[in-house]
Amino acid sequence: MTASRLVGNRCGPRYGADVRWSATPGVRVARIAVIGGDGIGPEVCAVALRVLHALEGLEGGAQFVTETFPWGSDHFLRTGAMLPADGLTTLAGFDAILFGAVGSREVPDHVTLWGLRLAIVQSFDLAVSLRPARLLAGVRGPLAGRAPKDIDLVVVRENTEGEYSGAGGFSRRGLDGEMAVQTTIYSRAAIARTARYAFELARARPARRLASITKSNASPHASVLWDEVVAEVGAEYPDVAWVTVLVDAAAARLVLAPQEFDVIVASNLHGDVLSDLTGALAGSLGMAPSANLSLDGARPSMYEPVHGSAFDLVGRGLANPVGMILSVALMLDDLKLPACAGAVRDAVAAACRQGILTRDVGGQATTAEGAAAIVAALSR
Repeated sequence: MTASRLVGNRCGPRYGADVRWSATPGVRVARIAVIGGDGIGPEVCAVALRVLHALEGLEGGAQFVTETFPWGSDHFLRTGAMLPADGLTTLAGFDAILFGAVGSREVPDHVTLWGLRLAIVQSFDLAVSLRPARLLAGVRGPLAGRAPKDIDLVVVRENTEGEYSGAGGFSRRGLDGEMAVQTTIYSRAAIARTARYAFELARARPARRLASITKSNASPHASVLWDEVVAEVGAEYPDVAWVTVLVDAAAARLVLAPQEFDVIVASNLHGDVLSDLTGALAGSLGMAPSANLSLDGARPSMYEPVHGSAFDLVGRGLANPVGMILSVALMLDDLKLPACAGAVRDAVAAACRQGILTRDVGGQATTAEGAAAIVAALSR
């Protein structure tokens, strides 16, 4: 837990597996599985591959061997499954996974999500979802009078439990008395590892502040355990100033005073909702990256933009590639390629400063034009 991860140019804890060394001395080869998925996912993943190829040789002779898998809703409509029976075994042999989006008009959302993305998260125990949000110079955010210095935060989301544990079921299905039970599961171990990751991250950032998000006034069991465990872990970090904030108050405060937040640690559902809000504060969900992290490196971590399938943009060349590209930067952090990661972030920032922005953030650039500007900045 002493190595470092760059998160939006802020250092924090790093747990990822080592990059493989090739047989050629001085050449580092990372094997990347690419799952475009649904909607605009394949479009933004194609941009991610352009960025990776532009980085080859930049740091330690880094090379990226990628393999694309056509899994998602189309695969389900053909085969009845979102991924093949041996799909998880196949993915386990890679160093990292790039994931585009999941969701379809033809397949119910719970089938697409649980059949692919959550299947990977749960099976690989991707314990933490890391979701940075930074307002970049040149991007006009939705809050009047807010500058980039006011919105620079990270959501650390517990990623395997809560309402997303999958526990529950139906009773009297199809009858008048039909019931559904969805069981929220919080465990001491999952809370502790998430909280410890978040405190380590806060300790490594200049502000050294953390907000733990809860709803213990209305959830007297699960959220109370969350509060107790976070407090126990927090006692190990006297150098980090931290507070507990109710989730509804946190949502309001993020809009009124986003500069007060640095690291946010939250349960699965609360973190999911609030990270959409923080992504919007940074200009658009199209700008928001994320990483689903294997803390012990036993399985590959997975990197994806926060945005969804965006059916209205499919095939129109209007999707914002920044969230996917910044997810690549998070992946490069974990692959111990900090120069590559920094180059990607610098290139994104340069394109934004030049006003080369897609429509969701007030510009007129197409996906291809935005990608070209970023790749060009990398080459410089």
